[in-house]
Amino acid sequence: MLLKTNQAKWIGLFVGIVAVVICIWGSIIFGYTNTSWKLALDAFFHFNGSNEHIIIQNVRLPRALIAASVGASLAIAGCLMQTLTKNPLASPDFIGLNSGAAFFIVVAIVLFSVTSLSAFTWIAFLGAAVAAVLVFASSSLGKEGTTPLKLTLAGVAISALFSSLTQGLLVLNEKAFEEVLFWLAGSVQGRKLEILQSVFPYLLIGWIASFMMAGKVNTLMMGEDVAKGLGQRTILMKSFVLLIIVLLSGGSVAVAGPIGFIGIVTPHFARFLVGVDHRWRVPYSGLLGAILLILADIAARYVIMPQEVPVGVMTAFIGAPFFIYIARKRGLSK
Repeated sequence: MLLKTNQAKWIGLFVGIVAVVICIWGSIIFGYTNTSWKLALDAFFHFNGSNEHIIIQNVRLPRALIAASVGASLAIAGCLMQTLTKNPLASPDFIGLNSGAAFFIVVAIVLFSVTSLSAFTWIAFLGAAVAAVLVFASSSLGKEGTTPLKLTLAGVAISALFSSLTQGLLVLNEKAFEEVLFWLAGSVQGRKLEILQSVFPYLLIGWIASFMMAGKVNTLMMGEDVAKGLGQRTILMKSFVLLIIVLLSGGSVAVAGPIGFIGIVTPHFARFLVGVDHRWRVPYSGLLGAILLILADIAARYVIMPQEVPVGVMTAFIGAPFFIYIARKRGLSK
């Protein structure tokens, strides 16, 4: 733990908030054509309807806000998931929640021609919830019940199942393939502010609920028996935490598609900074997740200019080596 005193943690929290604001500002300025900070300020305070001002307000600002919101949501969901499952490799994407949400949205687009943003939100929530139920139900089979290894294997299997079904559905509907391919790779490019507005209330509820539950989540780390001895209704608590995870991951997929590795990487960085206390780890995970996804999105603009790499590819490039490291050090070896 790098920050050992509460004062240092509060200072770190303030620095993190400032860093998120700076990253959002950087996302507005940097791109295929860099924008001066003066022009960006003029777009907000002296809007004149020029192409530059329209691009800043209607393209770059929504993109930055979406990246920050999705990054924070996936990171917090990953933090809660790792504690809930006692598995350092757990995250919404590897436990199958993102794949489930993505599959349900693709079904809605391809088979039912759904285009409503609010409908996408509820469909994504349903897909994430179905995936969560399938993973936890299949991992609980057998005498030992749910273990970190069984949960990981069940998550990988369910994720592969939904991914295969998604690919099969797109192969049979070539016209829809191009329409959803870029979205399936995970991207915040071209997203309008309206889609974030339709999902943001649910993300906000998830953030607030995760902060309120942080103290109780700490008791889960002590074990089921200890938590019950402290008067906690563990089944109800776990169900509520899982509902928060579904809200955050489902909402994120509805906005940006399935983006991986954010939920794995950032909780470990947060733990390195502030330890295992979720009253600090949860907000730090959110800030770090927002920063990481914004920076990954900025980097994605420069890799193959003038085209862009989906940000989900960038996060995979960053997170895959870290995932292998954690798997070897503390994950599947246990």
